[in-house]
Amino acid sequence: MSRFLNCCLTKTSDSQGSRDIMEKPSTNVSNGKFQSEKSNEELKDPIRRPGTNIILNHDFSGGLHLWHPNCCDGTVVSSVSGYPPGISAAFSGCFAVITNRKECWQGLEQDITDRVSVDSTYTVCAWVGISGASQDVANVQATLKLEYQDLSVSYSCIGRICASKERWEKIEGTFCLSTMPSRVIFYVEGPSPDIDLLIRSVEVSCASSSDSDTQSTGSVCDDNDSDNIIQNPRFDDGLINWTGRGCKIVLNDSMADGKILPQSGKYFASSTNRTQNWNGIQQEITGRVQMNLAYEVFATVRIFGNNISSADVRATLYVQAADLRDQYIGIASVQATDKDWVQLHGKFILYGSPSRVIIYLEGPPPGTDILLDNIVVKHAVKPPPPSPPLIENAAFGVNIIANSNLNDGTNSWFPLGNCILSVRNGSPHILPPMAEGSLGPHVPLSGRYILVANRSQTWMGPAQMISDRVKLYLTYQVSAWVRIGTGATRPQLVNVALSVDGQWVNGGQVEISDDKWHELGGSFRIEKQSAKIMVYIQGPDAGVDLMVAGLQIFPVNRCARFKHLKNRTEMIRKRDVILKFTTSDPDALYGTYVKIRQTQNSFPFGSCVNRRNIDSKDFIDFFTKNFNWAVFGNELKWYWTEPQQGNLNYKDADEMLNLCKSYNIQLRGHCIFWEVESTVQSWIRALSKNDLMTAVQNRLTSLLTRYKGKFKHYDVNNEMMHGSFYQDHLGRDIRVNMFKIANQLDPTATLFVNDYHVEDGCDSRSSPEKYIQHILDLQEQGAPVGGIGIQGHIDSPIGSIVCSALDKLGILGLPIWFTELDVSSDNEYVRAEDLEVMLREVFAHPAVEGVMLWGFWELFMSRENAHLVNAEGDVNEAGKRYLALKHEWLSRAHGHLDDEDQYEFRGFHGSYEVEIFSISQEKVTKTFVVEPGEDPLVISINL
Repeated sequence: MSRFLNCCLTKTSDSQGSRDIMEKPSTNVSNGKFQSEKSNEELKDPIRRPGTNIILNHDFSGGLHLWHPNCCDGTVVSSVSGYPPGISAAFSGCFAVITNRKECWQGLEQDITDRVSVDSTYTVCAWVGISGASQDVANVQATLKLEYQDLSVSYSCIGRICASKERWEKIEGTFCLSTMPSRVIFYVEGPSPDIDLLIRSVEVSCASSSDSDTQSTGSVCDDNDSDNIIQNPRFDDGLINWTGRGCKIVLNDSMADGKILPQSGKYFASSTNRTQNWNGIQQEITGRVQMNLAYEVFATVRIFGNNISSADVRATLYVQAADLRDQYIGIASVQATDKDWVQLHGKFILYGSPSRVIIYLEGPPPGTDILLDNIVVKHAVKPPPPSPPLIENAAFGVNIIANSNLNDGTNSWFPLGNCILSVRNGSPHILPPMAEGSLGPHVPLSGRYILVANRSQTWMGPAQMISDRVKLYLTYQVSAWVRIGTGATRPQLVNVALSVDGQWVNGGQVEISDDKWHELGGSFRIEKQSAKIMVYIQGPDAGVDLMVAGLQIFPVNRCARFKHLKNRTEMIRKRDVILKFTTSDPDALYGTYVKIRQTQNSFPFGSCVNRRNIDSKDFIDFFTKNFNWAVFGNELKWYWTEPQQGNLNYKDADEMLNLCKSYNIQLRGHCIFWEVESTVQSWIRALSKNDLMTAVQNRLTSLLTRYKGKFKHYDVNNEMMHGSFYQDHLGRDIRVNMFKIANQLDPTATLFVNDYHVEDGCDSRSSPEKYIQHILDLQEQGAPVGGIGIQGHIDSPIGSIVCSALDKLGILGLPIWFTELDVSSDNEYVRAEDLEVMLREVFAHPAVEGVMLWGFWELFMSRENAHLVNAEGDVNEAGKRYLALKHEWLSRAHGHLDDEDQYEFRGFHGSYEVEIFSISQEKVTKTFVVEPGEDPLVISINL
């Protein structure tokens, strides 16, 4: 009997035991946030909610999050994003569009393995349509794909409908599994190739559940809210278990004369009479939320009143620790509107033993009501194992810009706006240095350039469509020579930009203040399927001519550079070592064998930590095993240590410092001041000049006296290239005085400047040249600047660009540290490669003396998709790559002593253990340290 007969279908089904074409890994596409617009027909559909919907992101309000196009392309559209041409006006709201279908079975799928159980009946309802077809109708069906441990696969049709180009049609059906496959995938398929498939919503719910009380057996469908730790989540029992947080809450079946209706049940709640942003609806979940488990939050919300059409709605946890300390943990936020219900989605995890935990909604301005339709808080579903992106014919080093050398005039180029393009001669023939670092020897440039005249807007310049030439997940390097014409009255920005389906992407920029040719370098990567990609060069003021030569955009084989970096690492991070053995009986050393193992590399590898982290044993174990330096994320910043004037809080920093001290972990102090005005407390911004000067002096004295000798480094005044609050209010000398006073109070600490986008070519405000001048200016005024901090929040890094910045900064002779390094990609394998690029460049450069990651644990990172360890402690692909590099950078050696009773090897700087095996003695273990140095290190070991 074939496998598919184990799936009991109550509608007529078509079994498909095999497919003619192997299914390829699906392509990840946009998962942007969209508003969900629903018709009354769908809201009133009686089949919609017999039980909890096991389809996640069922209405695509979260884009294509958790959905996967199967060997085709997909995107989500709405009235906000606009609808593609050819789609009937009858299809409104938010829905998925599946395109580039080459086979009937290609469509949209979701893995539901963890959310279905045996012998439960599930009801399916999907609203679908078609577009792009010559005929007006086409068959669309809902299908189950069942994969078994013996690698056999079967397919079963749940339901089919004749879909239309002019209206939504509903697929209905049910299914029941009599045995449990290893994977269960639900998907929508069916129309002929090249017909676009439209999907408005999908619901799969357990038809065997009822509203009566049932005993939970662990199945998703045994009880509608069996896994939800929120009580009365859809207000079926009125406002029981709910209270207002500083405001009034009201139960509603409608509002605004019937224009606002519940989305999921009979009622919704509104938070009214709000006088503070933090006012909202709340529920205490103490006792129901477990520690060390990641929870996922889904809430359907909107706003109403006060003439506010949109506002940020946030889900927040209030946590009272066992010592009665208060914590506020942000879970998620969404831009809510007064037009539609939208889904708020986020995750959190708790550690320790809190005495109280309350979840609440907040955010909109006072006077604006927060409406809550339903909320689910349950143990987060672990995503399926990731796969590396499938990239065919990468063509590394091949320029995707057509007619780059202008051999064919301006063909393939067009003016963006009403500017005028012409071709001239006289540009450089050599490749820009950063591009040559990636490409190596290359054909010389032609010497021709595009002159852009008659520019009436800053965004006007030469443009080219490259939609069909950009591959997902490839990292592209951008390189060009650029120049500006006469007439500029100030420095001019020149930027290579991309318009990706209307969204601006930075490809690199440079600031020009003379009439010379300048190198422009940068990078980008596209990780979501896009319909239109245009590259253009823009930036100078209106009326200023722009010249562009030799624009190169090419995919970089970043791994090809690793061999070169390994050779450089061998030279600068290792030292020749001679172990010289002595004993009272020289004959006793005959036949002696040694086994050498490095226990720790002395190069500083550190990470950001925060106070909540140290309540987690798993976090502490990973941190202390894999890092030897630490920096506090917020707990040393002024807004944390003195949130209100005179109200000092050093408790968190003290506890974190004591932990690090107990594990012999060195500390960076981040930061004494922060120049960006938005980070400055309101009470400081309100001070007079004299009072502000006094507050600055008190801050320096309080912090550096308390922790004198405890922090090896301090970032004195963070991000001076991007902010100027203290300089604007206290004068130019304040920056120098901050350094001087800090040095007087703690002369043992190295004082750093610290800024971002120094290394990647994407911000002209903090280019290496400007950063160098900034440091020289401080030093000339007497500031004891002792180190250069590069934050390192970088996207799609290119080794040659990073190295170029380090080479330039290295001329100052100061130690360079990457102080806040993180990389981000939704694909763990791409994230791992980004991290390897950065760590190899850092470790191979002689001017760099340390690197700090800006965190590594999920839910404790400032950037999405940047973590190395998942929330519950699983090391992901990026984390595995980090650990592999740390292992690579530990030396090992073994062998017999030579005729002179010596053993020679070359090893990384750091701590070692040597085991000595001799014929006449038992094993002896000794330790030694290899310090940096050029000459061979001779270590005498007396046995």
